[in-house]
Order: sequence, then structure tokens, then C-alpha cells
Amino acid sequence: MKRSELASLPVYFGDYIKEVEDIDLISALVKYGPEMFVKDLPTLEKIGGNTYAENKWTIKQILQHLADTERVFLYRALSFARKDETPLPSFDENLYAEISNSNRRSLNEILTEFESIRNSALTLFQGFTEEMLLSTGNCSGKEASVAAIGFTIAGHTFHHYKVIRERYFLLAD
Repeated sequence: MKRSELASLPVYFGDYIKEVEDIDLISALVKYGPEMFVKDLPTLEKIGGNTYAENKWTIKQILQHLADTERVFLYRALSFARKDETPLPSFDENLYAEISNSNRRSLNEILTEFESIRNSALTLFQGFTEEMLLSTGNCSGKEASVAAIGFTIAGHTFHHYKVIRERYFLLAD
């Protein structure tokens, strides 16, 4: 399924989905994955724990946020694909980042974790039928399809990649 084939964009997450090219979901998950960050590892290491403004996350916190968020979204996708009608809650991304212990870990450790989660995402989404991808559910009081969640995962990763390149890379000069 391509991005343009989504019946509707979920409220709030639609902006992330729009970041993704009009390609099929599996290609999007591969293209907009942890490998984008791996190629920039020397620059990310140079930035270290610096942030571009007060109260912004470090590179490690951003990468951990991507891993944590992907885990949450994969649970949502699985629940909706399996027709579980239980409304799913939101999560406090700032609390997760604050207590993640990411700044005490190496970038390689966090990226390895993120790659593992993305590989799991690929396996999960490859196993979904067209009907499952079109299944919807309620998360954070908003309806979303399984496919929309997949494209949100890809777009969310790309969004943070762009933020890092636009705002954090200046710190490496």
C-alpha cells in the first residue's frame, strides 16, 4: 500500500505521514529508518550531549525517543490489526525521554536497539494482509488505521532526522 492510498490521515500524525514519499509502506520503513542516523554517526558523536536550545533533547534522547515511540506504535498497529477494540492511551514522551537513561548509553547501543525494533516493525508489517492494514482503532482519542500507523513511524523518524540535520549539525562545526 502506498501513502497516497490511505483513506484518511489521522489527526496530529498526518503531518508526519506527509513527510514520506508516495512509496509503499515497507519501502518507507526501510528508507526512513535508523540507517539514516548510522551514516552520520561521526557527526552525532561530535555533537555529544549538546543541544541547540535550552530544554531540548540530546541526540541520544531523540534516538531513544524514536525507539520508544516505535515500540508504542507497533503495539497499536498489532492491536488494531487483531481487531482489539480497546481504546489505547497516549504516552508522555517527555517523561520517557527524561527517565530513559539514554545519555548514559552509547550512541551505538541506542542505534542497535532502534535497528532491532525497526527490523521487528518490518517483520510485523510484512505479515499484515491488506485487510489488516485497513483496520482501524482508537489511540489517544483519535482513530487511525494500521497502515497510517506504519507511515507515521516512517515520517516521525524522518522528521527527527531533519531536525537533527537542521538544528544540531550546526553544533558540530
